[in-house]
Amino acid sequence: MRNTAKLTTAVLAAGALTFGLSACGSGKDSAADYSGPLVVAASPTPHAEILNYVKDHLAKKAGLDLQVKEFQDYIVPNTATEDGSVDANYFQNQPYLDDFNKKRGTDIVPVVTVHLEPLGLYSHKVKKADALKSGATVAVPNDAVNEARALKLLAANKLITLKDGVGNEATPQDITKNPKNLKFKEVEAAQTPRSLDDVDAAVVNGNYAISSGLKPAKDALVLESPKNNPYGNFLAVKKGNEKDPRVKKLAGLLTSPEVKKFIDDKYQGSVIASF
Repeated sequence: MRNTAKLTTAVLAAGALTFGLSACGSGKDSAADYSGPLVVAASPTPHAEILNYVKDHLAKKAGLDLQVKEFQDYIVPNTATEDGSVDANYFQNQPYLDDFNKKRGTDIVPVVTVHLEPLGLYSHKVKKADALKSGATVAVPNDAVNEARALKLLAANKLITLKDGVGNEATPQDITKNPKNLKFKEVEAAQTPRSLDDVDAAVVNGNYAISSGLKPAKDALVLESPKNNPYGNFLAVKKGNEKDPRVKKLAGLLTSPEVKKFIDDKYQGSVIASF
């Protein structure tokens, strides 16, 4: 404010400043804004199922008013979180989120990782991964993220060796050692279970394994480990909302012993708790 301002102007300016501070106080730093229900967007299975377990068995005792909104697609949960239509979402993994934020200019961040839907290697012809014969054909998903994920699963189990630092863009061209001379057949991820009669083995996403009647914990020759796995699914919010006490409360409930038991009992290894 200029030194030449009159007292009346100063008083009005002070009043405006007070109002401005009050308006700021009504933002995300205000406890009043955190008094309503926490609305979370989620995919139906298993995300909404897990959230509804929390809602029905844990939230009330913890003083959390939780509302779950189900979405079939992978776009709206993030755009709705970005524009404030929902407070959080639970459906995605880090590589997907990184790509989404980059392409769409959103600023969504993870809060806590809850579970992994493990990728697995399956076969109708052998009972163990090391029983695959020389020259065996392995079907892998043909999209970039899942193909890299499949190759990393095989590398983690010593079936192949990948070039150092290849990351989430690995392709068969990045294989440096292939002692069994495995051949790779790239198919749509949804078709990998159906390919099992035509190939020696196939790497199948958890959701497609379940829908085709496979039981990952029982039927997979090898499965992804949830430890330090970048494909774990997490609770996410728009950046800046991580400190919302309702979000913190939900994060604690989602990683509670009760939720771990629910996941273990209900999904029998098809979904693995990451905590």
